[in-house]
Amino acid sequence: MPARQPSKPRVRRQTPEARPYHHGDLRRVLIDAALQLAAEGAEVSVREAARRAAVSPGAPFRHFPNRDALMAAAAEEAQRRFRAEIEVALGQAPATDPLGRFRAFGLAYLRWAMRNPAHFEIISTGRYFAHGSSEQLTRDNAELVALTEQMLTDAAGQGLLWSADLKRIQIAGRALVYGFARMNLDGHFPRWGVEQGEIERMAEAVIDLFIAGIAKR
Repeated sequence: MPARQPSKPRVRRQTPEARPYHHGDLRRVLIDAALQLAAEGAEVSVREAARRAAVSPGAPFRHFPNRDALMAAAAEEAQRRFRAEIEVALGQAPATDPLGRFRAFGLAYLRWAMRNPAHFEIISTGRYFAHGSSEQLTRDNAELVALTEQMLTDAAGQGLLWSADLKRIQIAGRALVYGFARMNLDGHFPRWGVEQGEIERMAEAVIDLFIAGIAKR
């Protein structure tokens, strides 16, 4: 008989629940899981995020004591990605052209919202949590409002606007991009004869129409 081979020590496989995370990694994985759940239209909870992250149900509570804390972190991450897109767009617009920058801001807003509908839903509605509970979101929103105010102030200073009511222009612009993004999210465009492949071109045309309407002729 052949000599018996020594048996190899049995290696215990880690279950997903026991998978180790380095410090800080779990928080990021849970945020990504929450964003993914929202993108799927699923109910977001700390326990479901834990299941997606393949950790024990109690592990996330070191980072997020409740659902509101998790959703606030997810919203802050969505807002960070949104601001990154805005900054890229503004970086490509001449600093001396405030209306061009205002247009670039609006287009970046719409493109980001259309490509990331769940993230847009999280940061633009109160469906998931109370936005006022996040100091970071409140601060970021105030900075973006101030940024659009400055663009319009610069445009008025160059004599580019026909109206001196900058607040009205600013609110009208906000209503336009928010309403357009909301129509897309709610699936309204097909009934208006706008096919899926035409929506981004329509967004650009609508922004251009708005800019033409506020510019001095």
